Amino acid sequence: MESFHLAKNALLMVLLVSLACSDKPPREEPQTSDAQVAAADPNDWKSNKGVGPVTTVSFSAEIDETLAEEGKNIFAAKCSACHKPNKKYIGPAMAGIYERRTPEWTMNMILNPDGMVKDDPIARELLMEYNGTPMANQNLTEEEARAIVEYFRTLKSE
Repeated sequence: MESFHLAKNALLMVLLVSLACSDKPPREEPQTSDAQVAAADPNDWKSNKGVGPVTTVSFSAEIDETLAEEGKNIFAAKCSACHKPNKKYIGPAMAGIYERRTPEWTMNMILNPDGMVKDDPIARELLMEYNGTPMANQNLTEEEARAIVEYFRTLKSE
């Protein structure tokens, strides 16, 4: 039984590496100063916008169903190998994410996972919580990340 789990984990790692590889050129990581990192209180997730290009996300009162559907498709193609809507997997469950993180933090984690792990204390804690498995940089655009965070608004915690 243990060899089955080892084989399953090895296969999953091969899948993750292949998913992380892309034809797109690598994104240039945004430069962040120590003052920007210190500006957010790491103990108060409600004020932590993370490290990256996104400083403001505005949600309308109503969910944009078209954008959410686009985000659902991107999530299925790029994120579902590690994230499940309602359960912890290789990464955290996404349902109820805005009860734990800001939309800005969430977008910055999608767009800049390496910089987030390097400079954001919450991202570092998550890395340790999930056995040191880093989030793959899928080289998504801000528009694609925005669609994903809109999709996350449709997910309900079980």
